[in-house]
Formats: sequence, structure tokens, C-alpha cells
Amino acid sequence: MAMTLITTNPDSTDVATVSFTSGIDSTYKLYVFKFYDVNPATDGQEFKFQVSTDGGSSYGVAITSTNFYAYNEENGASTALSYNTAADLAQSTAFMDIGYNPGGDADESIAGELFLFNPSNTTYVKHFYGTLQERHQSEMPFVQYFGGYINTTSAVDAVQFKMGSGNMDGVIKLYGIK
Repeated sequence: MAMTLITTNPDSTDVATVSFTSGIDSTYKLYVFKFYDVNPATDGQEFKFQVSTDGGSSYGVAITSTNFYAYNEENGASTALSYNTAADLAQSTAFMDIGYNPGGDADESIAGELFLFNPSNTTYVKHFYGTLQERHQSEMPFVQYFGGYINTTSAVDAVQFKMGSGNMDGVIKLYGIK
């Protein structure tokens, strides 16, 4: 299975949102978003996503999800592998947290990927999962694992990413896999 680059987000320097409103269609059964050095303008803002079924005119489709994380402080004082109930959604139309409090300094950012399965299918709900590695605002490596489903049988044709508050920069690429 070869990945085909569909698009790279437009100018992503100091933007509030990054939206992919084209290229998500029935061409591929699997779409992959890859995140490179996504950095919030402000410490501690969750990295979020949501989908649209109307070409990006509105975002807010019901999502049910689960989330867990692991970290290790630089000084070794604290480590964790924990279920993150605060990031779970249960049929919520809110933006889903997929990055947890990344730092805003130049040496702090997010890298990772989100897999979206068969978004153009009009029979079944849409499943997704992903992993993000970040440098947390508390100066520690932090990895987040998430997954769930988008509860619609309408075709999902747009995806938007944003921070909980403020702007961000970085690169997000969209790939298709047949």
C-alpha cells in the first residue's frame, strides 16, 4: 500500500485553524493526516479536530472516542500511563482533544498522525485513530493515543484542526491510501 500525498496545508504560520475542505472523497478508503512541528502560540492549549459533512461550512458531527497517554519527566521524578477521561467524547459535537497541553516554546511541538477510515461511505459510521508525540508544557515527552468513531452515515468531506485557544504554526499533510 503506497501513500499518495493529496495536499499540504496552506500557509500555516500563526493561524487559528487548518482546514482540509477538498481532497477527502471516495478516491481512497483510508486518509492519513501527518503532523510536523505543530506548535501552539500559547502553552497548554489542547490540539483538536472535528469533521464536516457539508464541505466545511460547519463542523460539529457527533464523535465517540477514547484517549490515553504516557509521559516521563526529564528529571525522572514522575512517569505515567493513564486513561484520559477528560479527553473522551460521548456523542459530542465538540472538537476532540488529540494533543494534551503542548508547550509553546520553539523547542516544543507536536508530531504524529490521524487515520480516518472510509469517510465517503454512506452506510457506516467513520472510524479513526491516531498517535501524537509532543513536548508537553511541563518540559517532558508526552505521547497521546486516541481513537473512536464519527457517528454519521453521511460522507465526511472536510476536517479542521485547531488549538483550544490562540494560534498555531506547523505543517499538516493529507495522504490517501487505496
